[in-house]
Amino acid sequence: MDAAHAFAHDVTRVKDLAGFSDLLAELCGRLGCRWFALSHHVDFLAAPARGVRIHNYPEEWALWFDQHRLGLSDPIHRASRRGLAGFFWHDYARFTQRRASDEIILTEARRHGIGPGLTVPAHLPGEAHGSVSFAWTPGGVPDPQSLWFARMIGGLAFEAARRLVHPEIAATGPRLTERQRECLIWTACGKSAWETATIMGLRYDTVKEHLRNARARYDVTGCTPLTIRALFAGDICFGDLAGL
Repeated sequence: MDAAHAFAHDVTRVKDLAGFSDLLAELCGRLGCRWFALSHHVDFLAAPARGVRIHNYPEEWALWFDQHRLGLSDPIHRASRRGLAGFFWHDYARFTQRRASDEIILTEARRHGIGPGLTVPAHLPGEAHGSVSFAWTPGGVPDPQSLWFARMIGGLAFEAARRLVHPEIAATGPRLTERQRECLIWTACGKSAWETATIMGLRYDTVKEHLRNARARYDVTGCTPLTIRALFAGDICFGDLAGL
C-alpha cells in the first residue's frame, strides 16, 4: 500500500514521458520483474498516432509484434478485453479461446527474453482497449502479491500516460447538454420525437431542436450514429438505455 501511495504521489508530478518511463522502471524493481508495457490495443504500424504506447521491451520484439499486426490479436490483449481485475499470463485461456497462433506468439516472446507476466486492463469509453503489463525474464517467478500491487497502480499509470501523450484530454468534457442527453436516451429506446416530447413535457419542435443540436455536436446525420458516438464518448451509457 505504501508503494502504491508513493506512486500515486509521484505520477502526478511527472512532466514528460522520460520521467514516466523511469517511474515504471522503478515499479519493475519493486515487482522484481524486467519489462513493462502500457499500450492501447491498436495496429501501431498502420496508425502510429492513434493510441498510447510506452514500453521497455526489446526493440526487436516490438518490431516483430508490429509486423505481425498483433495489436488486436495478441492472446494477452484478447484476454484483457473480458474483464477489469487483471490476470497472470498463464491464466489467459480462462478469458479467451486459445488459437493455434497463440503458442507461436508466446514462444517468440520468450525467444526475445520475455517470460511470465501479468496484465491489468484499461478500458475507457471512446477509446481502443488498453492495458498495463509487467513481465519477467524466462524462468522468473512472479510473486502472487505482484498482481494486487499492479491492480492498485494500473489505472493511475494508464491515465497519467494518456494525459502526457494527449494533454488535450484534460480539457475534454461532455458534448451534450442534459436536455440533449434525455432526448437522445428516449429516442434511442425507440420513442418518436412526439412521444419523447409528451414524456418530457416539451414541445415537439423543442425535442427536434435538441436532437438536431446533439447530432451537430457529433457531426453525424442520424439517431443511430449519434447513439453510438455518445455511448463511446461516455455522454450516455448502456445503463441509461436499459433502465427505461
